[in-house]
Amino acid sequence: MIGAREDEKQFADKWAKENNVEVGLTNEVLNEETYHLLKTFDGLSLQQTMGISNDIYIQLSKDGFRQIAQRSAGIDMYNLDVAKENNILITNVPAYSPNSVAEFAVGSVLNYLRHTKLINKRVTNHNFSWDKSILSKEVRELTIGILGTGRIGQLTVEMLKGFGATLIGYDLYKNKSLEAILTYEDNFNTFLASCDVISIHMPLTEENYHLFNEETFTKMKPGSILINASRGAIVNTNDLIKALDSNQLASCALDTYENEMPFVTKYFNNKSINDPVLEELIQRDDVIYTPHIAFYTEIAVTNLVSGALDSCLAILNGERPQTIVNL
Repeated sequence: MIGAREDEKQFADKWAKENNVEVGLTNEVLNEETYHLLKTFDGLSLQQTMGISNDIYIQLSKDGFRQIAQRSAGIDMYNLDVAKENNILITNVPAYSPNSVAEFAVGSVLNYLRHTKLINKRVTNHNFSWDKSILSKEVRELTIGILGTGRIGQLTVEMLKGFGATLIGYDLYKNKSLEAILTYEDNFNTFLASCDVISIHMPLTEENYHLFNEETFTKMKPGSILINASRGAIVNTNDLIKALDSNQLASCALDTYENEMPFVTKYFNNKSINDPVLEELIQRDDVIYTPHIAFYTEIAVTNLVSGALDSCLAILNGERPQTIVNL
């Protein structure tokens, strides 16, 4: 397991014992300098956040490797075509715990409505007063838009419905099981203009890169809230900041940031992060930023490890699991 974290070890050891397979772990990412670590192994499971060079795909094929099992749903860090050209099958874990991300998205709505960040800051400064700046709305007053109604989007809808919110969905592929509790809007601009809150639940594609940009923000309901626990590059961060500055957006909750790769999972111990945009997001009162941890629960980590290793073992045994993304 490449890019393994300490919290994954117990689940990897359990899987190895149950399947009578040796699993080696390293916290290094895969690149030209670390490639030598693969020499004694037959299969690969990666927790890759940065891309790998074309030369590595070529070398993997020469050395007899047939697969890469990514321990996440997202696979935008891989060149699927180059991998396929070199007979490297890439798998993901598409549904490790939709509940974890859905719960986080709902929690983000509540954190904003109840002004959690601002109140914590005030209390730290011994400000225990009540005033209009922390007066809250209730979820049942809101129209909430769910952009993407797959596994995670569906659970987010079901949870928010329990609070009494009015729910609107936008998805090119409608989820029929939600039709009783959610209204689909076919026009994206109308969807944008109708929602007090928009929560993004879609994978990153070439088509939706920077889907939320200056033009999109101007079409959103003034004073609305954006939640992104999906992929960072769906949002143009500089345009987002402009929308916040102009009060077109009241707030946003970002669990993903388009330039997060050099930072996420690392501890800088109060040292400079050398990214003024990310630093501004962290410091703003109208932004709740978290380092891509919406998924991060014990159940999710267990399923990510076992799901990736299951796919790895299946391919090594000559099978074709449904988790292959580049057939």
